[in-house]
Amino acid sequence: MKPAIHDATARQYAGGPSPVPSRGGNRNDRARRPGLSDIEAGIASLLDRSTHDLRHLWREWRRTEAPRGLSRDLLIRALAYDLQERADGGPSAALRRSLQTLVRASERGALSVDPGHVPRAGTTLLRAWRGRTHTVLVQKDGFEYEGQRYRSLTVIAERITGAHWSGPRFFGVNK
Repeated sequence: MKPAIHDATARQYAGGPSPVPSRGGNRNDRARRPGLSDIEAGIASLLDRSTHDLRHLWREWRRTEAPRGLSRDLLIRALAYDLQERADGGPSAALRRSLQTLVRASERGALSVDPGHVPRAGTTLLRAWRGRTHTVLVQKDGFEYEGQRYRSLTVIAERITGAHWSGPRFFGVNK
């Protein structure tokens, strides 16, 4: 075992950037991502622009005209979002796929648009609550509990408990 070093020169790099490249090193050598202050400055500059300039910026960034009824405030908010999206890279591919799935399900008129929380039709859900076992049958267009049809598990969970509960969480079907 080596003796402890009490020499201050052994700790000359303490507190500063690490001289080891994989541990920080010179941060200016990396691809620079705009800092929060750059984004804030960009958003602040939007506030100083005229509505005409904001619409021109919208057209330049989105390659389409801004909706006619869109207020100045909403123009600024949307353009601020665009600034943040450009700096941070936007939503992930997984999130975009999930949103597309939700849009398609909504267009079909599905009752529940999140397929991750709805068991297949014919599934029986059991939940013991205060000494009583509650049985819910999953159907194609909703749920059946005690002979009545419901559109969501949450309504059933509220009926059972007398308080607001997340239905999928109450029945243990969430991801």
